[in-house]
Amino acid sequence: VKEVEEIGMLLPQVEDCVLNIGKFNGMVSLAAFFPFKSAQAALDNINAISEGVVHADLKLFLETNLPIGGKKKAMLGVGDAKIGGALQEELGLAIQTGGVVAEILRGVRLHFHSLVKGLTAQAASKAQLGLGHSYSRAKVKFNVNRSDNMIIQSIALLDQLDKDINTFSMRVREWYGYHFPELIKIVTDNSTYCKMTQLIGNRKELSEESLESMEEVVMDSAKAQSILEASRSSMGMDISPIDLINIERFSNRVVSLAAYRLELQEYLHSKMGQVAPNLAALIGDVVGARLISHAGSLTNLAKYPASTVQILGAEKALFRALKTRGNTPKYGLIFHSTFIGRAAAKNKGRISRYLANKCTIASRIDAFSDVPTCVFGDKLRDQVEERLSFYETGEAPRKNLDVMKEAVIQAGEVAAEIKIKLAKKEKKRMKREKKLAALSTVGHYNSEMSVDHGATENGEAKKKKKKSVSEAVQMEEEASAAENGDVPAKKKKKRKSEAMEVEPVAEEAPETPQTEKKKKRKKKD
Repeated sequence: VKEVEEIGMLLPQVEDCVLNIGKFNGMVSLAAFFPFKSAQAALDNINAISEGVVHADLKLFLETNLPIGGKKKAMLGVGDAKIGGALQEELGLAIQTGGVVAEILRGVRLHFHSLVKGLTAQAASKAQLGLGHSYSRAKVKFNVNRSDNMIIQSIALLDQLDKDINTFSMRVREWYGYHFPELIKIVTDNSTYCKMTQLIGNRKELSEESLESMEEVVMDSAKAQSILEASRSSMGMDISPIDLINIERFSNRVVSLAAYRLELQEYLHSKMGQVAPNLAALIGDVVGARLISHAGSLTNLAKYPASTVQILGAEKALFRALKTRGNTPKYGLIFHSTFIGRAAAKNKGRISRYLANKCTIASRIDAFSDVPTCVFGDKLRDQVEERLSFYETGEAPRKNLDVMKEAVIQAGEVAAEIKIKLAKKEKKRMKREKKLAALSTVGHYNSEMSVDHGATENGEAKKKKKKSVSEAVQMEEEASAAENGDVPAKKKKKRKSEAMEVEPVAEEAPETPQTEKKKKRKKKD
């Protein structure tokens, strides 16, 4: 920075000067510029800055380019106070943050492409956008609360489905009630009522034949019989087929929503078993998920003291009580637990305080344990049960130290078993991968062999084709020669050889009496 008026920097006229490139160049000049070597290097640097850590690249850049010595010590302006403090500790520099520094940096960001040669505004904006995307992607990927987010969304959807199914079921009751009003009193459950609406359709067509199917839906033969009798003497109005089709279609949607709600509850149960098994074992899946959702994450819930967990969800009542100086609430979301419902009226406050303590312990174990197990949750649940019986009967519960010692031993055993199972799974996975790799190599080899075999077959086929063509040409030549009375060369040679073989037989002379006498003499000798 060449010259700057710190006092008048925040005046509108001076702020306008920052926007003008000519005036800004008179205030600021570029001393040094160090571009990032790659996108990964830029991402590492921005991650370090977000965590308040001095990166090696930044340290090297400052050590290389900052003026050393001189009468007046150089002062470094830093936009972020956290990184400024880290630089001051590590390099021992004079740091200034805020005030005039923020305005100068605003001007630098605005005119950066003009200060650096070879850099355009479009290229700078593209680089910023790419870095922003990769930084956000890394933050989402390595978010420690990514499993908690699934639980938060699931419990929110579960609550919304409960409201929607209730509203839609009431609409089906009103709509179908015009035709069969007696069914509302007989079948009280919403999902069962919608199924019965689908099954019955027009009540006038209901007969003894459909009694078995009705029993399957309502799970009660007496109730099915009463529905059949009510349909015969119903006060409802007649309904047209098109109206009935629409009612059946809508009730089908409600039934499918109810079925999906059950599936979602199973999903939440499995997810809570993975993320917060101890909290789920202590207080239940739904209440535990609601606590995590209200806190924002399992880590946040683990950070809360037990007094906060006790009234979590009753903030409005708490502040109203503080404002009017009335009694503060004894429980919030944990009221939905079965323990508080089972306790007597005078003991509800005590048991809610005790339960909040145990919930805090369970959430901390879940948040910071390496291998998730539900051993501690089961032990804590037993402790709450013992405390309930103590309030009712006066039977002294076990000491917390003894219970936790047992839990630690059991948790160690269970964790060891889980680790062995995980190791076996990993071995199986590695074997499977090796087999797949071997099969893929064999398949590649076979494909190459088939290509070579195909090539040889093609060569043989070509040879056969050539042979057959030559044979056909030879046959044509022989036929033309036969027509002209000529004999081919090969056949002439054959006939000559046959003649040569026949000639010596023709030259043999007939036997005479002298020759016969000579033969007899030879035999005697």
